[in-house]
Amino acid sequence: MIMKALKRSGIYTSEITFRTDCAPEAIAYAIKNHPDMCIGAGTVLNVDTCEKAIDAGAKFIVSPGLSAEVANVCKKRGIPYYPGCVTPTEIMSALQLGFDIIKFFPADVYGGVKAIKAFSSVFAKVKFIPTGGVNAENEGEYLSLSNVAAVGGTYLVADALKKYKEAQNG
Repeated sequence: MIMKALKRSGIYTSEITFRTDCAPEAIAYAIKNHPDMCIGAGTVLNVDTCEKAIDAGAKFIVSPGLSAEVANVCKKRGIPYYPGCVTPTEIMSALQLGFDIIKFFPADVYGGVKAIKAFSSVFAKVKFIPTGGVNAENEGEYLSLSNVAAVGGTYLVADALKKYKEAQNG
């Protein structure tokens, strides 16, 4: 139902997090039943989890931090990797590994819109995906920044499910 609700809201990309043991099965299920969606894996903390996610069919990998080991697996397997970075040093490390689209997490804790704006002149080629503290009230402010590729957050699922259920009821 979640994937149907997301699609009905115009969202065709979903990150299934590895916060539960059934994440690989959830990824495989979502890919099988929603082939028109781009399904990836999140909260990927190490190589083992990365391999499980890719083997389940994940089309991209997201981490809360930067892992050179996970980055290498993704490069070898041809899977996009979006490492979490919030400091200039972390961003530079990601760039040195060949990544210029970066998860900015937790966005609200590390300066949010102001921080991402400040990075635009220093890291002109970097695009950010802020998560953590992004919500329906502030997503427009993030998305208005030229160096923001996308936003993410569980609020998207909650909003999509609410609209989906309302449409089902009438």
